[in-house]
Amino acid sequence: MSGSTKQLFGGAITVTLPPRLIDASDLRQVPNTQEVFLYPDSGISIIVEVLQSVKPTNLEEAAKAHFDALAHDNSAESQTISEVVSTSTQADNLTPAPVLLSGSQAVRKFNSLTADEIRILLALYRVQSKNADLVMSMNVPMSTANGEVVREEDWIAAKDAFNVAARSLRIVNIGLFA
Repeated sequence: MSGSTKQLFGGAITVTLPPRLIDASDLRQVPNTQEVFLYPDSGISIIVEVLQSVKPTNLEEAAKAHFDALAHDNSAESQTISEVVSTSTQADNLTPAPVLLSGSQAVRKFNSLTADEIRILLALYRVQSKNADLVMSMNVPMSTANGEVVREEDWIAAKDAFNVAARSLRIVNIGLFA
């Protein structure tokens, strides 16, 4: 999987992403606490967001809390967590080891009669010294009410791209979390 290094939040974070992704801020307003990238040929998106730490001190439970918050924000009709994995390799002194979560949500969009099936990948990097959680999520709409479908091979490629991004993410400037 080839990728290119992108600088996020003014260079405070770097991450390897597929080169063909579109920076959503070129198309619409994006909150200062987020970086959003879109696949040009599907509804797949990657979001990196700086958030205040959630209550659970157990990182796997914290990842689940972020997934639940995302389900709430999406008004998901249902949600399922497939897997939560703690990684043990810290990238460097500034970048904590991420906790990885995969799951799915049924989300009804634009008053549709049927819900879209969205697979979600999430990586949580807890920056304890700053009481902050850095959360990277990928949303993959496997099937939508308007008939769009992400093929299984595209899902595998998206998952591979997410895993590369999760392993490559580096915090370069801790001042981002001031």
